[in-house]
Parts: sequence; structure tokens; C-alpha cells
Amino acid sequence: MAKKVLKFGGTSVGTIDRILHVAQIIKREFDADHQIIAIVSAMSGETDSLLKKSKSISNNFNPRELDVLLTSGEQVTSALLAGALIEIGVKSKSWQNWQIPILTEGENSNARIINMNVSKIEKYLSEKGVAIIPGFQGISKNGDITTIGRGGSDATAVAVAKIFDAETCEIYTDVDGVYSSDPNKIPVAKKIEKISYDEMLELSSLGAKVMQSSAVQTAMMYNIPLEVKSTFTNRKGTKIFDQQNIDYTKSVTGVAYSKDDAKITLVGVQDKPGVAASIFEPLSKKQINVDMVIQNISSDHKTTDITFTIKRNDLLKTLQTIKENKDIHYNNLSHDEKVSKISIVGAGMVSTPGVTFKMFKSLARENINILAISTSEIKISVIISENDTLKAVKKLHNAFDLD
Repeated sequence: MAKKVLKFGGTSVGTIDRILHVAQIIKREFDADHQIIAIVSAMSGETDSLLKKSKSISNNFNPRELDVLLTSGEQVTSALLAGALIEIGVKSKSWQNWQIPILTEGENSNARIINMNVSKIEKYLSEKGVAIIPGFQGISKNGDITTIGRGGSDATAVAVAKIFDAETCEIYTDVDGVYSSDPNKIPVAKKIEKISYDEMLELSSLGAKVMQSSAVQTAMMYNIPLEVKSTFTNRKGTKIFDQQNIDYTKSVTGVAYSKDDAKITLVGVQDKPGVAASIFEPLSKKQINVDMVIQNISSDHKTTDITFTIKRNDLLKTLQTIKENKDIHYNNLSHDEKVSKISIVGAGMVSTPGVTFKMFKSLARENINILAISTSEIKISVIISENDTLKAVKKLHNAFDLD
């Protein structure tokens, strides 16, 4: 008897008909003599609707109360799915975060799961019951409801798979696997049958929306096999495994992009030890995540230009923080919020020379100007004008034979 964790995203449970369909999927797995823990997201659009309601009251809605509000979406789905299973003859029960409990630490809206009590649910599973758990949430040591970031239901599913020692964790969504690029924008994108944790982590952190990056990271740390599959078809999904499953024969596995970035440049910063720390420490304290950083030293070695990227919705807060920072001096501050990040990812880059040249040459042929560059062992990212996003993705997809 295998223990399975099945996670269903917002589109999978977006309507009552879809919830009834998900109940049938769970019943099929249950009838195959598997112990099932289902993790559910809020119905598609529900979290945004709740967020909009909070903003109608205040743009600085109390963080604690916001977490209480936003977690209600997953609780609704939990009850509806449990009720649907009971209706078709499957013993089922929904468990709220405080009933288990799911213990978290960290700030509101950005907490992380550290442990959960398994005894009640293990007992229920042994009694031939299906447990339904809301994703995206937990409870702090002070008894406050917390959330673990947008897309956090993936992280809940992986944590549950680890803590309950499940054989597999299956992520059900509206696509039948991980694709070489966004199939909605690039119709010739193809499904990847197998991908390594490392490649999936890069793709998810670079803009691919299939899985939350922190969930992939947790799965990689504890070697939890993942499979991304469609709620709406019976086609095979994409299996995400450890390093041994990397395909080194292909230099590039996928092309990812994100259009929620902004670029900031500080010109004429004094070039001395500790300046970079003085710039980025206040940003860290404001919970602003800095991505790419490029530094160019002047010919006289007295000043330097520092360019870095952040998420677009942090732009105003970042500019204000820099202007209020009395520890740094610069000649000019500029920013560009109409940029996007394009990335190629592939384990084969390690053993394939010329990948960087091929990428830059392909973009040059389309007259696409590169504003910033960042590399790792299996990834190359560039910042370009937002208007060139789709053209760049299509060109790179074709250049690396991913069509």
C-alpha cells in the first residue's frame, strides 16, 4: 500500500464541476489501494479576489489579518472536496492548519513550514480515510495563522510528503507537464519527460509557473520524487528526479522568462570596501530581494557603476530606501521598469562549449540589446527590453532546437 500526496492547483479546483472531477481522480487512486493525502489550493481567482477586498479597506492592511483572510480560500476548497468525496462513497475529512497543526516560523505572508503533527492523520489513513489539507498556510508558535507565500500549496505538498514519508508527490495542474517554454506563448514548445531538480529549480525561479521554487528546493534536499501532470488529461506528466537523471546530451533544456522585473543603476558610486554592503543591507532589511548585480569600475579606479535588478512591485520602495540611505554617495540614480529577464537552462551546458556565444549571437541577429548578464553552471540570464520578450524567447527556443 503506497502513500501518495496529490496536490491540486487553483485551476484544477476552479469550479464545482472541476472539484467533482478531482474527487473522481482521488477515488481512482484510493480504489487502487493507495493511502491518499490531498493538498488543495484556493479556487482560481479567489486569492486575488480576497486580496482586492483587503485593498479596498487599506493599502497597508494588517499583515496578521491579511493571512487570516487569504487562508480562507483553501479552507473553502478543502470542505467542498471532502464533501464531494463523501458523496461518491469515499470516507474523507478536511483538516485545517490549526487542527493538525502545521507549525511555521517566520513573518506573515512569508512563513515556512518547520513541522506538523502526523498522529491524527496517520490514524485516519489507517482507517481507510482520505485526508484533505489546505495548502499555503500554517500556524505560528503564538497561535497565529500564517501563509507561506503565493504558490505555497506546492511547498505544503512537498513538506507533507517529507514529514509523512510518502512514496511520491504528484502536482496536478492545467498543463500535462513541464514544457521547454510557456506553451501558451510558444505553441511549438515541447513537454519534457524527465528533468533534474537542479534544472527545475532554475526554471521555476526564473519565471516558469509550473512549480514554486522553494518546493522544488525542498524536494531536492530530501530526494522526494515529484511528478507534474494534468488534472484534465490522462497523458503522462513530467518526472522530476535527482542528479542521476540529468540528460547531458542536450545543452539547453528550456527557456524561461519573467516580465515583472525592474533595473536600477547607481552611477559614480565611491569605489571602496563596504560600499556594496551599504547599498544592499537596507534593502535586505526591507525584505527586497535583489537578483542580478553588475559592477563596472571606472578607469581611474575611484568610482564604480552598480546595476541590479529587483521585482517590479518593489521598485518604489527600493528607490525610496536608496534615497534615504545616508551611507552612500553617487552621481546619478536611474531605473527602468520596462525590462524582462530571459534565461536558458540546461545541465548540458557544463560539458558543451559555445552556449553563451550561441545565445548572444541569436539575440544580436534580432537586434535585441542585452542590458545585464548573469550566469551559473546550468543557466544564463539576460535583461532585455520588455518589448523584445516574445521575440527573444522564440529565437532562443529555435536556436537550441527546442521546437
